[in-house]
Amino acid sequence: MIRAVVFDVGETLVDETSVWAGWADWMGVPRHTFSAVQGAVLARGQHLWETFRVFRPDFDVRAEAAKREVAGVGDRFGPEDLYGDVRGCIEELRGMGLWVGIAGNQPVRAEGDLRRCGLPVELIATSEGWGVKKPDVAFFERVVAEVPYEAGEILYVGDRLDNDVVPAQKVGLRAALVRRGAWAYVNAFDPERIADVRVEGLGELPGWIRGGGAGGTRG
Repeated sequence: MIRAVVFDVGETLVDETSVWAGWADWMGVPRHTFSAVQGAVLARGQHLWETFRVFRPDFDVRAEAAKREVAGVGDRFGPEDLYGDVRGCIEELRGMGLWVGIAGNQPVRAEGDLRRCGLPVELIATSEGWGVKKPDVAFFERVVAEVPYEAGEILYVGDRLDNDVVPAQKVGLRAALVRRGAWAYVNAFDPERIADVRVEGLGELPGWIRGGGAGGTRG
């Protein structure tokens, strides 16, 4: 039985369109060009941050992020960036009596952004705050330590098989893949790595959990 659900952040809860558009504008690169290069970087299996180095080989992400903060155009998100099914899904899960949390690969400042979204969750955590990031299994061991239930009673929801599903399952968590965002479409059908369930949107999760966390679309 699933008693707790923990969500990833980017492209699971938060639509990162405005985040990446902000970076393209900061670099003076047309948004379409930036997006196309980002896709090429992803297809090569590289980290998306490598996109910046295509345009500027000496690009320092941390230094540029600090400059953006000073300039008042920091890499932030708010309630308007949440996917439309997020709030309803979380409220329904809470109404079912489930423990709900958020933990993803994010800078610690994202914790404040998430709190301002006003989601009814019991945990908001980031990789920078914990000092460990996905896909390191230590990140998911920390999830287990924070949630008041056994690993097999926790469902981790993310948009990536490599960063979310596979390492979560290694520590005994159940894992769901939500098929949105570039990574989800690129590797959603990898036959070597199987999520417990694949959903097209978060609105499908409560019904799947009510059904005992069995069946559904696997992928």
